[in-house]
Amino acid sequence: MVAGQSSAWAHAFLDHADPKVGSTVTESPPTVKLWFTQELEPAFSTLVVQDAQGKQVDKKDAHLDDKNKQLFIVSLPALPAGDYTVNWHAVSEDTHKTQGTFKFTIKPKS
Repeated sequence: MVAGQSSAWAHAFLDHADPKVGSTVTESPPTVKLWFTQELEPAFSTLVVQDAQGKQVDKKDAHLDDKNKQLFIVSLPALPAGDYTVNWHAVSEDTHKTQGTFKFTIKPKS
């Protein structure tokens, strides 16, 4: 009973991401994917990717995966080399809110 109560009041925290938090990649990823520790409420959760100037560069199609409500995805166009910031706000199904930011870098192949 206690274990069930503690999980019912938990928050949805970022578990891992692709591209990885703080990573450097050599090609523009087609998407940013965030996996959370709980299922999200899509109507109140956001996922935005910005360039170094703060301009939103994603395709504004953030959505939960059809089969995994813990996976939040946004599509990207082909991006040039540079630094990018991922900003997310997550609302779990029990209405608890979390938010965070991380960066990744695209470096051209040598």
